[in-house]
Amino acid sequence: MPYTIKPIDAIELDDERVDYLKDHVDTGDRWVLNFGPQHPATHTTLRLVMELDGERVVRVTPHIGYLHSGFEKLGEHHDYNQYVCTVSRMNYVSPICNDIAWHGAVEKLFGIEITPRCKVLRTIMHEIGRIQDHLLCVGAAALDLGAFTGFLYGFNQRERINDICDYICGQRFHPDWTRVGGLMHDLPDESTFKTLIKRFINEELPPALDDIETLLNRNRIFLDRTQGIGAISKEDAIAWSLSGPVARSAGVRRDVRKDDPYLCFADNWDGQGAEAVKFKVAVMSQGDVFSRYYVRLFEMRQSVEIIRQLIDNIPGGSVDTYADGKFVKPDKSQVYGSIEGLIQHFELVMTNRGWKAPVAEVYSCQETPNGELGYYIVADGGPRAWRARTRPPSFINYQTFSKMLEGHLLSDSVAILGSLNIIAAELDR
Repeated sequence: MPYTIKPIDAIELDDERVDYLKDHVDTGDRWVLNFGPQHPATHTTLRLVMELDGERVVRVTPHIGYLHSGFEKLGEHHDYNQYVCTVSRMNYVSPICNDIAWHGAVEKLFGIEITPRCKVLRTIMHEIGRIQDHLLCVGAAALDLGAFTGFLYGFNQRERINDICDYICGQRFHPDWTRVGGLMHDLPDESTFKTLIKRFINEELPPALDDIETLLNRNRIFLDRTQGIGAISKEDAIAWSLSGPVARSAGVRRDVRKDDPYLCFADNWDGQGAEAVKFKVAVMSQGDVFSRYYVRLFEMRQSVEIIRQLIDNIPGGSVDTYADGKFVKPDKSQVYGSIEGLIQHFELVMTNRGWKAPVAEVYSCQETPNGELGYYIVADGGPRAWRARTRPPSFINYQTFSKMLEGHLLSDSVAILGSLNIIAAELDR
């Protein structure tokens, strides 16, 4: 890096905030401000009830419940493939990551081992989704603090990602590409897919990240608005069960890809001794708004390195597994060419009789852009989950907002909230 990030002991902490929280006496001269649920700076439909003493935030109470769509209840009415259209809308910023995490949980329930080709393609798109999410968070962080150009740098690259999603599945915004035991369909053309990915990670994204860093990392206004603001300690991050960039910015060295590896993050992912992809886990110690911003920047560059390790090593074969039971729709040649294939297709699509779920329960999690996204499934042997519950990172991270903001100024609320990257559909589900 051409610059040096100041360590925590060199940052001028907000001593006025500390003194205020320590010495403040209730004078009765306070007023209440409703921030949201319809405010551009909240990025989503959430409400903050702030108690103010002048411009100093004495107390803040977060409210949810403005975007309740019954997503978890829908899991009891949709089969294990249909529900992917719902989970992708829980985090509409990086929906492909939700799809992969959901079907990873279902495959754990059924005991299905997906093919090496499917693992590589899912891993690549998993990291593409991480970049997609972080670009919005970093770009919006710049926008909220007055740097509109940074927002454009991020959103231009999100358009390239939307083009990739459109190519692989026909939808730009909600891919819904995964299926139990495989994918909706294989790549239309592998060489074209590789060209799109390589152009993105080699030619388009790196200059944009350089531009964002040049614009913000040594910008005095941005640094003053982010360094030492909304800080949380490592002990508090652990106590509040935080995960993802919010926890790692406070020194919590946890990444599900390392601690409970899956897909190509695990050794021997192809069954023939292949090593896990190599990457570095971004960890800082300050736990403030700037640290959360910087961790996301670092993670995008690491995602690029992960994709580079895989893009030229996509295995051949099928993207669907057929050896572990009739969970996957057969190939069209089997549907049109054999009575067995036709019956299997009919049972899965029209009658749901093809699902032979065990009577069991399972929890599975993956490292999505905002942290640990987990699905808890209770199966009763039917074609759909008896209960489907979600552990969404935004819901867990949002609970700490009041702790981060109290004692700061009202204007700091925008910076802190943006650094948490809250998604309303994960709050309410």
